[in-house]
Amino acid sequence: MIQRIQSIWLLLATLTISCLLFVPMVTTTVGSTEYQVLATGLYQKTGEVTTKVEAFLPLLISTIAVALMCFINIFNFRKRAIQKKIIIANVVLIIGLSFWCSQYAKKIPGGLETANATIGMFLPVIAILFCMLAIRGINNDEKLLRSADRLR
Repeated sequence: MIQRIQSIWLLLATLTISCLLFVPMVTTTVGSTEYQVLATGLYQKTGEVTTKVEAFLPLLISTIAVALMCFINIFNFRKRAIQKKIIIANVVLIIGLSFWCSQYAKKIPGGLETANATIGMFLPVIAILFCMLAIRGINNDEKLLRSADRLR
C-alpha cells in the first residue's frame, strides 16, 4: 500500500538526494574568495556576489535521475520484489554518484587538502540509510502477508 512506511523512507531518500542540488559538498576559502562545489557546479563567492565558475551538467542530470528513480519507486508498492530490486539498484547508483561527486570535488581550487567537507558529502550516506530502511519495511510487509496467509 502507498501509505506504508517504506514510502516515507523512499520519499526521505528522494529529498536527501535532491538536497545535493542546493547544499554544498565541499567549500574552501582562497584569500577573500569562497569556493563551493554543488551537484550543479563550482561556485565562487566574493563578498555578496556568487557566480558559477564551472557547470557540472552530467552530475546534475545523474543526481536528478537518481532522485527520480527513488521517487518513482514509491509507486511500485504492489510489486514488492521489484521494488526491492530497484532500491538495491538505487543504492548502487547512489554509491556511484557519491564517488562521482568526490571526483568533481577535486576540481576545487587548492585541492581537497585545504577544502572543508560540509553536510553535502554525507547526504548520499543518509540516502543509503533511508533506502535500507525502506527494504526493511518491505520485508516486514512480506512477513505480515505470509503470517496472514498461514492463518487462512
